[in-house]
Amino acid sequence: MTQEGFFGLVGHQLRSDLASAPATARRWLSEGGRAERCLNIAELRALARRRIPRAVFDYVDGAAGDELTKARNEADLRGIAVIPRMLAGLTEVDLSTTVLGQRIEVPLLGAPTGTTGLVHHEGEVGIARAVHSAGGVYVLSSSGSRGIGELAQLCPGPRWFQLYVARDHDLARQLVELASEHGYSALVVTVDVQRSGRRERDLRNGFTVPPRVTARSLAQGLRQPRWSFNFVRRPRILSEAALTAARTEAQAVSLVERINRQFDPALSWNDIAWLQEQWSGPILIKGLLRVDDARQAARMGLAGVIVSNHGGRQLDQAPSSISALPGIVDAVGSELEVYMDGGIRRGVDVVKALALGARACLLGRALVYGLGAGGEAGARHAMSLMVDELRLAMTLAGCGSVRELDRSWLRMTPEAERSAAWSTS
Repeated sequence: MTQEGFFGLVGHQLRSDLASAPATARRWLSEGGRAERCLNIAELRALARRRIPRAVFDYVDGAAGDELTKARNEADLRGIAVIPRMLAGLTEVDLSTTVLGQRIEVPLLGAPTGTTGLVHHEGEVGIARAVHSAGGVYVLSSSGSRGIGELAQLCPGPRWFQLYVARDHDLARQLVELASEHGYSALVVTVDVQRSGRRERDLRNGFTVPPRVTARSLAQGLRQPRWSFNFVRRPRILSEAALTAARTEAQAVSLVERINRQFDPALSWNDIAWLQEQWSGPILIKGLLRVDDARQAARMGLAGVIVSNHGGRQLDQAPSSISALPGIVDAVGSELEVYMDGGIRRGVDVVKALALGARACLLGRALVYGLGAGGEAGARHAMSLMVDELRLAMTLAGCGSVRELDRSWLRMTPEAERSAAWSTS
């Protein structure tokens, strides 16, 4: 290249950079732009940690006790290796599948997460739009920050409704009826919160719902001015139904107290049978880790089970979701649909769960980290990262469709074999 040609190239680059400077500035300075520069879910988590108050971040990130179950969810996934097939002749990868008879473009569901509006005022709406934009299904929590009707109006994509059965069964019935009226196509009943797990980060931070204004919370708010401005201007803490229930308390109470006062600790299979009478559509149970529980769900004619330990937020020392998945698939996979929730941080994690028999995976913390990092744009980026990583993992593995995955694609790593963390039996 001549000297003249070199300087011409530099000049062209400078003119191009100047023309794109406003867009570049917006990308660097905007809330969503910062999130979109994150290369993975771990970086979104780190950004969310800097952008939201510590008590709110710990509520999202924390788990019960010593947080061993949460750690197992991720560690046991890492203990599985994917064995690639070469010379597969792939020209494209099909990520589509069906859930409850409905085709979706990606085998990913937005997990139900409570009081998400504390993380960002867009809350469940931002996450639902992110999930729908990628072609997945969103599951709205009955402890969410947005109401059943509001989310249905703002997010017309495929939606399921998650229910915590309250002591007041009439309230549960009303929520189920409202979900049916607004077109939610499935009911997900969470059964592993008879009482709240001991979430020590929340106890240490004095976390309450609704939040109490204290010197500590004010100090944390000053350190996150953007979050504080949005929170004061557009507070979205609880949905109308959840707020009505919370108003029965004399004052703001800890999350543990709220759960223990409002949720039904005597929940049993009889209550599931009662819900079958209230809801005409498919019902799934979320929170199973035992084969005998899954078999009972199949005997009752339920549509599916979600293998989950509540992200490690309930019983610490419980097994990881991925380690419990194969046995449940073997026992009931031919009778109902099996899903997995817990520890998914990379697209390749989804490959592993699908190969072990999961119909699809639920994403909880991964999407909430994105929301905390950059609102709806951050949640969309989190979803895009997961989908792009899944497509790349499938391509490099030489598998053309998620529906072709089975256990032949997997091996235990030597470290996992020594710890017996996972078994195909």
